[in-house]
Amino acid sequence: MNAAKGRAPADAPLVELRSASKRFVKPLDITARIARRFGGTARAEVVHAVDRVDVAVREREVVGLVGESGCGKSTLGRLAVGLLDLSDGTRCWRGAPLAALPAAAAREQQLKMQMIFQDPYASLNPRRRVVDIVGEAAVVHGMIGPRQQVEYVGLQLNRVGLDPTLMRRYPHQFSGGQRARIGIARALAVKPEFLVCDESVAALDVSIQAQVLNLFMDLRAALNLTYLFISHDLGVVRHISDRIVVMYLGRVVESGATGEIFAAPNHPYTQALLAGVGRVEARKRVFVPIQGEIPSPLAPPPGCHFHPRCPRVMPRCRVERPALKAIAPGRVSACLLNEPGGAP
Repeated sequence: MNAAKGRAPADAPLVELRSASKRFVKPLDITARIARRFGGTARAEVVHAVDRVDVAVREREVVGLVGESGCGKSTLGRLAVGLLDLSDGTRCWRGAPLAALPAAAAREQQLKMQMIFQDPYASLNPRRRVVDIVGEAAVVHGMIGPRQQVEYVGLQLNRVGLDPTLMRRYPHQFSGGQRARIGIARALAVKPEFLVCDESVAALDVSIQAQVLNLFMDLRAALNLTYLFISHDLGVVRHISDRIVVMYLGRVVESGATGEIFAAPNHPYTQALLAGVGRVEARKRVFVPIQGEIPSPLAPPPGCHFHPRCPRVMPRCRVERPALKAIAPGRVSACLLNEPGGAP
């Protein structure tokens, strides 16, 4: 913050998470509590979904968030837009901690952050017509009057490539690709600046995926949008992202410009992920999957979380947590191999 004027720096990220953590706790049921009274050892289960993560997304940037299923990508996205509360850490908008804002100002900023969900079938209320699904939030927040809703929804549907005359239909009357566009229209209806897209094209056919990805890029240019694009599909992320953040078991292990990450991945986990991406020039390359299974977030390994699966593991990796450190301008990686004397 600018101490002289009490304002955030002009170059502050649009959205930032600082030392963000999220823990989900399953308390003991009554049987386990009674057992503990008589000497039992049962404990509440704690899932460390996100573990002290720093992520910043600058205005008009597209950041791709990648990693295996269960690594905490979706949880991090929900923390970024405020759908989940932080267990620890700080969430900032243009450099200002949102928790410190007055309630009215916080609500205004919150409206500028929206999420587009993975499943276009489950994320739309099957009992509501599209005109209500898309337009209700704008009416509730006073952005338009009830009499303007039909016209306003028509504009939003036009924007995402849907026929406005279909707004009286229910979600089940649309295809998967059309439902995805309805979800995008619903998010755009409150005029957001920042969108979290959580596997937003994963459930679609490849041809439809390409259309929706192109729509995202067109909307970015037309509306000055900023995206956090969550995906397990590295091909999609490579196409749409300016920068990539790689997560593993609740932690960020590497981040950098998309071209640099694909050209020269630094962290062994990133290297293993990219080794599985099909490339035209690698005609005779043998595919080698990442060894082992991702550990349970209920009991993550000590030290570097990736060490049980890492082909370059050292004794230090089993006990010492590597910090994210700059390895080049705009590049950070969390690997002990980058430290002096780190290479085995």
